[in-house]
Amino acid sequence: MMTNLNRRLFLRAGSAAALGVTGAALTEGTAQAAAPAAPAAAPGAGGVLTVTPQDARYSDLTSGLNQRWTSAPERIVLPRTTAQVVELVQAAVTGGKRISVRGGGHCFEDFVHNAEVQVVIDMNLMDDVHFDEQRGAFAVEGGATLLRVYEELYKSWGVTLPGGACFSVGVGGHVSGGGYGMLSRRYGLTVDHLEAVEVVVVDAQGKARSVVAGRDKNDPNHDLFWAHTGGGGGNFGVITKYWFRSPGATGNDPRKLLPAPPAEVFVTSASWPWEKVSKEGFVRLVDFYGKWLEANSSPDSPYADLCSWLFLNHRSLGSLGMLVQTDATAPNAEKLLTDFLSGFTRALGGSETHKVPLQSGDRSTSEHFTTYRLPWLRATKFVGTSAAQQTDPTLRGKHKSAFHRRALTTGAIETIHDQLTTTEHRARFAGLVLPASGGAISSRSATDTAVAQRDSIMKITYETYWNDRADDAPNVDWVRNIYRAVYAKTGGVPVPDEHTDGCYINYPDADISDPEFNTSPVPWTELYYKGNYQRLQQVKRAWDPRNVFRHRQSIRP
Repeated sequence: MMTNLNRRLFLRAGSAAALGVTGAALTEGTAQAAAPAAPAAAPGAGGVLTVTPQDARYSDLTSGLNQRWTSAPERIVLPRTTAQVVELVQAAVTGGKRISVRGGGHCFEDFVHNAEVQVVIDMNLMDDVHFDEQRGAFAVEGGATLLRVYEELYKSWGVTLPGGACFSVGVGGHVSGGGYGMLSRRYGLTVDHLEAVEVVVVDAQGKARSVVAGRDKNDPNHDLFWAHTGGGGGNFGVITKYWFRSPGATGNDPRKLLPAPPAEVFVTSASWPWEKVSKEGFVRLVDFYGKWLEANSSPDSPYADLCSWLFLNHRSLGSLGMLVQTDATAPNAEKLLTDFLSGFTRALGGSETHKVPLQSGDRSTSEHFTTYRLPWLRATKFVGTSAAQQTDPTLRGKHKSAFHRRALTTGAIETIHDQLTTTEHRARFAGLVLPASGGAISSRSATDTAVAQRDSIMKITYETYWNDRADDAPNVDWVRNIYRAVYAKTGGVPVPDEHTDGCYINYPDADISDPEFNTSPVPWTELYYKGNYQRLQQVKRAWDPRNVFRHRQSIRP
């Protein structure tokens, strides 16, 4: 049911804490000299806003969506321009203050909010979206959230980006980690449409400056651009602006320079009560899904317009679920969707008849499925706000990820079933989310961008959410145990091989760099970046030689 949808239906797309962060935040090195005063301005003026512990707003700005992580900085500063970001970074470098940068606040780990942070640069006031006539591309400031971007692009020009579903995720982190969403099987990752990026960096002499790096391989800063197409946040500098224009787009008409989303889409939710699903039925259901993805993940598949998310919820939640979105205007859309849904019904031994609504705004229901036909933007808002996990700012969480190149084995599915049904667990939400990958994502090579996992058919998120601090240990242990059990044969992690392909940088997991939880010979850097890590290190040495921007899993110089 829609109430069981995962908090990041797209993109966990990523990531999610913004500004050079996406599951990873921008953090700066520590020194002990007294810091110069930060640029300041009166409320409502065009300068930097400064919030200190005495300010009533302070508590709201010292944590993100995941309430496990909080900070107690000396101040939070909110810039409005790139020049102000340069001043703020320079002040911190000169004064030896440890900084972090917050965008949407969706970082899964403590890379933004932790005990070492002294100054938080909050980018939320830099959220402009416009068409840049000079560059012939859409400019998006680093503090914009996904819904802000979708609404402005679509309402003004009828175009969009293939980005994540959770409306409040910030673009800074989401894009720098690759960016993924419901339209990615048709149009690729968000970074596949990136034209340029503006970054505030610090040179070897400790001088902060802004740099623009472009997609053109003749651009002298091209390597810095490439590093922001999947290298993740917190590594090179503060992202203040992106420009987007699809490769191969010609002319200057903004309406033709990015993908146009479908006018209408079908959005289907499914719910299968646990009491009606046997272990054998569970195995058949998950096996069907994986093998269907194996057969329908090529860029030219007739199902390239269909994106699906299978929710393997813990038994305590009452049911399994699924979300499907597909272009309602595509040829044979109705038949393609109903054929897909029928496969799940057959896997569970049912005989349910599947119907789709014919008019916009209508819905069709059956025993286990509900399908809406909605205008695209309305559907995007509907999906992005339909679950408490997406919007509840009181939750605590733990997440792990895995790219899969093949369907899960029967043994792995049985292990998942046993963990979901035989272990005691108390949480608001706990389980696995299996979003479809493939399609246009696989049309790019592993080195075209910094995203190396291009030929996976799905990525799996292992996660749990809860409310009380007292429940931290059992919830974290539950996720660790199921993850370790599924990947037991490869050292407790999804090593790159013929079946799995590492982890998603936008869903950071500090455990994979801990030998207690990663007993494989594969380091965490290879799990995230595979063969691209050495090039990312070269970019790091060139653009952040003092290692100013760092966190627990940032790229090492």
